[in-house]
Amino acid sequence: HVAIIMDGNGRWAKLRGKSRIEGHRRGRASVRAVVEMSRRLGIPYLSLYAFSAENWLRPKDEVSALMSLLEHYLTVEEPKMMRHGIRLLAIGDKDRLPSTVRCTLERTIEATKENKHLTVILALSYSGRSDIVRTVQEIAAKVKEGEYAPEDIDETLISAHTETGSLPDPDLLIRTSGEMRISNFFLWQIPYTELYVTPILWPDFRDKEYLQALTEFQRRQRRFGRTDEQIAKNIPRADRS
Repeated sequence: HVAIIMDGNGRWAKLRGKSRIEGHRRGRASVRAVVEMSRRLGIPYLSLYAFSAENWLRPKDEVSALMSLLEHYLTVEEPKMMRHGIRLLAIGDKDRLPSTVRCTLERTIEATKENKHLTVILALSYSGRSDIVRTVQEIAAKVKEGEYAPEDIDETLISAHTETGSLPDPDLLIRTSGEMRISNFFLWQIPYTELYVTPILWPDFRDKEYLQALTEFQRRQRRFGRTDEQIAKNIPRADRS
């Protein structure tokens, strides 16, 4: 499961004297490249942080353009998703999306739901903290109703109630543009996710850069809290005991 914080569209545009919207347009080609490469490599899950809950604070014309680009992307890419067996999911506060965008998103999710080769998860109007708050509220309501006892609450139960409950946690989180922060993305899901930060701005992140990130991931030894000696002896990690 590869997750990507797609950052740098605005800076890419500013460096070239172009509008921020042009940077977002250019970024669509990077999305297409990463999705296609993931499909070719057999990566089963790809999560893309497309629009955060905080992004609603951006200028209205930029938000409007981003929503239009999203709707156009979904419409254009749906036939390709069907041909290549790509399933689409979306997480986040989708009720805040414009109705036309939401309808297009729901249609694409429904059309691709039986596809098996790659699942692409779009994080739209997404907040990691909000996901945790909603999860706690949902579990608390079930405790009140008697479905769970307080002692039933553990990491497995919490994970199952997050928006990504049916998905494995990310193995690799890529962030473009060189910023060294998580930006409220997958706060519960990434305790042992490998992080890869590149100075490349998102519109310039294509096949070569993606393969570099994957190659670096393959070089790493994932300890999950264990020592080298424990790994050599194949002692299970704590969450797999």
